[in-house]
Amino acid sequence: MLPAYLPNNFAALTGGGMPVDMGRNWTDGRRILGDGKTIRGFVGGVTAGILIGALQIYAEISGLVPWFPPHTLTAVILLAVGSLLGDMVKSFFKRRQGIDRGGEWFLVDQLDFVVGALLLTLLFDSSWMMHTMTMPLLIVILVLTPLLHRTVNIIGYKLGLKKVPW
Repeated sequence: MLPAYLPNNFAALTGGGMPVDMGRNWTDGRRILGDGKTIRGFVGGVTAGILIGALQIYAEISGLVPWFPPHTLTAVILLAVGSLLGDMVKSFFKRRQGIDRGGEWFLVDQLDFVVGALLLTLLFDSSWMMHTMTMPLLIVILVLTPLLHRTVNIIGYKLGLKKVPW
């Protein structure tokens, strides 16, 4: 799941500049996504996800980590892109709910990127998903992700990299 886990962190680190929604509002008068979703952040996040996925593929092929499930480049790209698309879809609905940028939406904030990554990968590389993502593995991912997400965000907050600890 590293190709899905890293993009959000790197999007925050590399972001800034032109928002994905180009500053436009939806029909309800609220921003479509908001200033936190930028083109530069999207590119930086996806790039980081693909790079870590390529490292995983290398480690798998070289025998360094024989316990890793085999990744494909297609799956890595889909996990990275899906992660950020899931986050953007969540942001769209947060704006509709009147939750401002940085506002907490319990569990949705912790699982949006995983759901996006898994759904996009299922849609476009279902063979890899069916052979790799077993039910026990999916349960572990869905249980551990919120804990990992909160821990990383608290660390980022304490280091001054995030404005809020969620």
